Amino acid sequence: MSAARRCCPPRALAAGLFVWRLRNTGVPQVPCRFVHLYRVANNRLITFQYFNFLKRMYVTQCNKDLSQRAKPKSDSVVSPFHELQQLDQEKKVVHKISPVSPETSSRNELREMKSAAETEDSVIPVGAESKEDRQWKEMRLRLDDLPGVLARLSKIKLTALVVSTTSAGFAMAPVPFELTCFLLASLGTGLASCAANSINQFFEVPFDSNMSRTKNRPLVRGQISPLLAVCFAASCGIPGIALLTLGVNPLTGALGAFNIFLYTCCYTPLKRMSIANTWVGAVVGAIPPMGWTAATGSLDAGALLLGGILYSWQFPHFNALSWGLREDYSRGGYCMMSVTHPGLCRRVALRHCLALIGLSMVAPVLNITTWTFPIISLPINLYISYLGFRFYRDADRSSSRKLFFCSLWHLPMLLLVMLTCKKPALEKEDKGDLPGGSQETAMEIRLP
Repeated sequence: MSAARRCCPPRALAAGLFVWRLRNTGVPQVPCRFVHLYRVANNRLITFQYFNFLKRMYVTQCNKDLSQRAKPKSDSVVSPFHELQQLDQEKKVVHKISPVSPETSSRNELREMKSAAETEDSVIPVGAESKEDRQWKEMRLRLDDLPGVLARLSKIKLTALVVSTTSAGFAMAPVPFELTCFLLASLGTGLASCAANSINQFFEVPFDSNMSRTKNRPLVRGQISPLLAVCFAASCGIPGIALLTLGVNPLTGALGAFNIFLYTCCYTPLKRMSIANTWVGAVVGAIPPMGWTAATGSLDAGALLLGGILYSWQFPHFNALSWGLREDYSRGGYCMMSVTHPGLCRRVALRHCLALIGLSMVAPVLNITTWTFPIISLPINLYISYLGFRFYRDADRSSSRKLFFCSLWHLPMLLLVMLTCKKPALEKEDKGDLPGGSQETAMEIRLP
């Protein structure tokens, strides 16, 4: 019994020492730490990639001496079959040795040295070119490039089309032709169009940069500053409206100012808001019969008919163009019929192609042209209507492209036919259809 009592205290002492050791090593705290780590992982949403990142950080901190070393690329192993072929080809080559005089040898050496020097001078390191290209470069506008930049800023082709329709309206007016009034009306209309197009590009710089069709415009590329663009628009718009108001008549000047306002303040923001921008843009394109108002000083039936023809022509022209640019308009954030309502885009284009036939029939009824105009213009109107039907039925890029290119020559041809079939002014005077309006005024005009 005494021996057993003597052995018990040492065993209890050993057990107590073991428990104390476990407490010091922290083994009982391992499950608690694991649960805490699991909760932290759920709270912080630690992913598998984050654990890999921690592992890499641990490895790099523990092994700071480790570094990546590029292994030399091993030479490509050539098969013995290719080596034998190369040896056979070298054996087949016959070298002809011709006697060379010391003078010719010295000349050849000089030529080789010159060619080597030229090649060394011409060779530019690739790294240097890439560094220069990556560096920021200031865009400087040269005076020689200024006319071309301003022409692209004002959309000179579109401006030329606007001026041509204005000239056609002036020529169609039933009054004697006045060269001074015609030149002032054409110049004022061109300046107003340049101002409207410049302001439009000023507002659409961040959106044009996303479209491949417009990413090379002067303001997008930084070829011209926004301040210079606004100054150019003001220097075109103010004199243009002044010429139309003071040099022609106030009605034409008011139409020019309204055209600039409608294009810049209504059509431009609507392009990113609603498909109604197409109808507003068609009204902008129909206002250029300012030539008629410049000649007559009134908005009568002839001006409205000419504006209606231009209004209907806008839809097959623009809808066919926008159909091939749907991706660009989507990237630019523009709300176009071709993007959001493709079926409506094709239907509207076909309707207005057919409307051109009806408007051509109305011209002789309003005593503007003779009855030969609807007959002569019928083939070209039927052709564009046929292409509009093909575009409505097929709904592909090929049919839209054909309709667009047809619209480019259709309008000048239609206006030319309308001008040739214009009713002579003498017949209108006999019927008392002058703007002043009676038989007595017609007789007074005939008298010297």
